[in-house]
Amino acid sequence: MARSPESPATPRVSPPDLPPHLDAASARRGADLLAASLELTGTVDLAHSSLEQCTIAADADAVDLTGATLIDVDLGGVRIASLRMRDASIRRVRIGGGRIGTLDLSSARIDELLLGDVRIDYLNLGGAKATDVEIERCDIRTVDMPQAELTRVRFTDTRSDEVDPRGMRATHTDLRGLDAGAFLDANSLRGTTLSGFQVQQLAPLLAAGIGIQVKD
Repeated sequence: MARSPESPATPRVSPPDLPPHLDAASARRGADLLAASLELTGTVDLAHSSLEQCTIAADADAVDLTGATLIDVDLGGVRIASLRMRDASIRRVRIGGGRIGTLDLSSARIDELLLGDVRIDYLNLGGAKATDVEIERCDIRTVDMPQAELTRVRFTDTRSDEVDPRGMRATHTDLRGLDAGAFLDANSLRGTTLSGFQVQQLAPLLAAGIGIQVKD
């Protein structure tokens, strides 16, 4: 893939545009919420809801946002065992601080997402189409990105035990700030930017991928 001198391009991420006043609201499946403040506990069903200019605080077992639309939404300091956003449509969403067991963004359509200072056990981006994503100062045990389409995605000061990029398609995706214990498929890192040290770590995997046997 041809690289321009500006490659990789910086993600174009803006903070959520929130109004000065928010009204407290209750969560329910299929809700249509505008300028609302949500406090979630227990098991919450917000599947196929529309949330615009909202804030979310949570200390919850499970929050289901499957198929939901989120525009200008801020999740601050949440503690959620399972946050499902499968097939969701996301624009200008920020998740800052807190702890999430499973963050399921599989098959989501993402345009401007910031993950900052979050501890995540399992991040699933399988099949997601993600543009303009910034992941900074996060501790993510496992990152799954099979068949994901990533454009202008950057990791900064983030660590992960294991990254699965199999079948990923990447453009302007900067992995230099991702301290990964293991990448499961080096061939699928085509289109990403890595540091020299990362390439040295990946050398045996890269060699095996093109049929080179390395022996001392």
